[in-house]
Amino acid sequence: MFAGIYHGKRVLLTGHTGFKGAWLTLWLHALGAKVSGYALAPLHAEDLRHFIPSDVLEHEWIADLRNRDTLTDAIQTAKPDLIMHLAAQPLVRLSYAEPLETFSVNAWGTALLLETVRATNCAAQVIVVTSDKCYLNQNLGRPFSEDDPLGGHDVYSMSKAATELVAAAWHASFFSREPNLGRIATVRAGNVIGGGDYAEDRILPDCVRAQIVGQPAILRNPNATRPWQHVLECLSGYLSVGQHLLDQPSSKELLNLNFGPDPESERSVGEIVKAFFEAWPGRWEARPDPNAPPEATRLTLNHAKATRVLGWRPVWGFEKATQATAEWYRARHTEKDADMLSFTRQQIQGYAAQARNAGLPWTN
Repeated sequence: MFAGIYHGKRVLLTGHTGFKGAWLTLWLHALGAKVSGYALAPLHAEDLRHFIPSDVLEHEWIADLRNRDTLTDAIQTAKPDLIMHLAAQPLVRLSYAEPLETFSVNAWGTALLLETVRATNCAAQVIVVTSDKCYLNQNLGRPFSEDDPLGGHDVYSMSKAATELVAAAWHASFFSREPNLGRIATVRAGNVIGGGDYAEDRILPDCVRAQIVGQPAILRNPNATRPWQHVLECLSGYLSVGQHLLDQPSSKELLNLNFGPDPESERSVGEIVKAFFEAWPGRWEARPDPNAPPEATRLTLNHAKATRVLGWRPVWGFEKATQATAEWYRARHTEKDADMLSFTRQQIQGYAAQARNAGLPWTN
């Protein structure tokens, strides 16, 4: 897959202990990459990172992204060909409780990473992962394209827009001008689901916690519409971008790409919870929180540019993505001695096989 370009490549993942990062670690390892990780310790005992053997990683640093001495050591030791920057404060509701920390990690942390890459004279290509929430959302119901204005009415969204601006500024000021540096790309995905995510205030992890204790899941905003996609969808996009950057290291173009699902996967919170509990029977009830922070009623992405530039397109529709997610959690919490490492690898293989049958270019 990916024309074999990852075999033997040194890849540094920031945020490798997180939800996306753990899945990406396993996929890169399967592709033959030499993977190193830099992140805080996993937050939950159930997180996917705990199922990954230590020998999957060449090097690992458990440290804050903003610790510049440790970050410098990581870059100089790992000597990456590619840096995939996923480390972030990823929770909207937490940003209301910790606004300065959210901004510091997301925007300042990215600036510090890019400046450390520059200061160490590292020639790695860099992918900065942000969010669909980086766009200025006026609730117009129109899918966002890459040339839409950035912005944010809340701290989390603003921090993601600021991260995009940081990447653009370091590209224009340094990476596009200094021949010893690589390229920068930023990537934006929708609401990502999949096994191994136990973050607070995310709807399907909340459903899992309710299932474990035999209680109904509580939905604060069942009518909010989101572009739901399985974690493997956006990761196939990120890996496609990595292939593109590694194939064209001499180009200095700043690349920004959306990796969202097809329109049929734009469903309400109530619809995804219903589909999840159809795959793993459970209960839910709507209980609006009058004190909840404001949320956008609609948020969708247009991935036409990713299709045009990379030939990327979604593989799993709404039903398959939700079913695969429910199957992971059901195996983890109802099957005795379930081998979740093998289960996760099998889902990666199954996704890749379906993508190959669909003729996607990255499967070659």
